[in-house]
Amino acid sequence: MADHSKPVYLRLREIIAASILDGDYSDGDLLPSVRAFAATQGANPLTVAKAYQSFQDDGLVVVRRGVGMFVADGATRRLRIAERAHFLETVWPPVAAQIRRLGIRADDLDLQKV
Repeated sequence: MADHSKPVYLRLREIIAASILDGDYSDGDLLPSVRAFAATQGANPLTVAKAYQSFQDDGLVVVRRGVGMFVADGATRRLRIAERAHFLETVWPPVAAQIRRLGIRADDLDLQKV
């Protein structure tokens, strides 16, 4: 879910992270160029570069000069661990509270659709 209160580069980072976690890009795969990704997202290339830079700073992507940016070895695993921790610490508590508040039971949830 897009949180429009977040800076654009963070929303772009979430799109890239989801693509990695969904298996669209695996460790070692070439990511789209800054310009190509900017075009598909309707974003400013400088904003995309900032999102990519944040991945580089975290060691999740590596730059091969003159070739492009690649998903770093082990990045998928590390990203999944970080995203899982973020979900359990930040996203889940208010969802769980809402579930309790509404009296939703586990059998009310159709987890087959997830």
